[in-house]
Amino acid sequence: MFRSGAFVAEQLGDLRDTQIQPNGVDLTLGAVFEQTTSGRISREGKTVGERRELDPTEGFYTLSPGGYIVRYAEQVRIPEDHVGFLYPRSSLLRNSCMLDTAVWDAGYEGRGEGLLEVHHEIELEAGARVAQLVLAEADHVGQYDGSYQGENL
Repeated sequence: MFRSGAFVAEQLGDLRDTQIQPNGVDLTLGAVFEQTTSGRISREGKTVGERRELDPTEGFYTLSPGGYIVRYAEQVRIPEDHVGFLYPRSSLLRNSCMLDTAVWDAGYEGRGEGLLEVHHEIELEAGARVAQLVLAEADHVGQYDGSYQGENL
């Protein structure tokens, strides 16, 4: 069962009232990066390519078509017995953008990242709401303890 936005908000802490939705919490744009070198994913591990942080102009990122890594401003904590899913806000979709994310396991804590696909130039303001985090109750064995634990804190 998916939890209410009020429950999700309790897990995150310091939020603006406009971020709390009936079924989740909006995450805001913390930073935008371009990947500059190749990454590698093998059976034994992974290497994330180098990145260059983009600077906003007068508070806005002007993004041409392409792929960008976005970091969310909020520190996320996925509680025990839950799993997190992150979805793009419909405003991104209506502006020819897509936000690709992965499952957020129980016990994860950090400032997560996602892949922003831009199909038509867009301006995004730093701090704008770009995604919605929802939590669902889930059975699991253990908690997340991978290499991204505590990322960007």
